Amino acid sequence: MASINAVRVALYVLLWVFSAVLLGLTAARLHYTTHLSVHDPLNAGHHFYDPIVAELLVSSLLTLLWTTFVTHTIFRSFEYGRFTSFASELLGLFVLFVFWLVGAAIATTYWGNLNWCWAYAPCRLLTALVAFAWMGWIVLLALLVISALFAVANSAFGDPLHGRYDPRLSQYGPSRTVRA
Repeated sequence: MASINAVRVALYVLLWVFSAVLLGLTAARLHYTTHLSVHDPLNAGHHFYDPIVAELLVSSLLTLLWTTFVTHTIFRSFEYGRFTSFASELLGLFVLFVFWLVGAAIATTYWGNLNWCWAYAPCRLLTALVAFAWMGWIVLLALLVISALFAVANSAFGDPLHGRYDPRLSQYGPSRTVRA
């Protein structure tokens, strides 16, 4: 049976991949809309950008940084005080969860049903953008639930998020006496 850390790391790696793909899709959309030719029928050829695409770009960048940090912390068992506790992980996941939910929901209201224009590359790009935004949000939801359940079940909100907590070896954990 897989350990909880293996499942968390696998989900973080999957989230990193989805974030990288979403970063590429949002960059491509921003490049397209800010470099329209005068003959492009979209917006009469005037340059523009969609604010929600910029929000998804920022969300994916923050997620890339966060997933890299957390995966590194889990693998290397680093402890940086409260910043690497389960409470901080849950706070970080919640902030990213809200960013991705807002981005995916607003993108869906704008571009939820574009099957009428799939012959055009910009429509296929927007469809993929919405799909990866929702897939990333689902992975964030799974990570949030798994980490919260682990923290609640083990009363580990103040413990290091790497999950291998030994209070006798940690310089940041509370001093607990172990009686034999």
